[in-house]
Amino acid sequence: MKSRVLNRSSKLKINKSLIRPIVIYGCEAGTLTNRDEQYLRIFERRILRKIFGPVQDEDGFWRIRMNYELNDLIKTADIVRFVKSKRMA
Repeated sequence: MKSRVLNRSSKLKINKSLIRPIVIYGCEAGTLTNRDEQYLRIFERRILRKIFGPVQDEDGFWRIRMNYELNDLIKTADIVRFVKSKRMA
């Protein structure tokens, strides 16, 4: 996911079509505890941070993207909401 050969849209498609289904495979049938939800969100944010990379502040220092920045960038439901919506259907 850190490769510069693939662009961000390709990496997001790989995440959506390969990584996310593997991660949520067991979650759709079983119960999700708060701890499981927390681990799923942490995993998803870790992947997204690798895809989007760090951001440079006005003072020139590099930092990782904050959670709200990642949510603004993807503009889709997070992984826990996705699992819960699949369960309802």
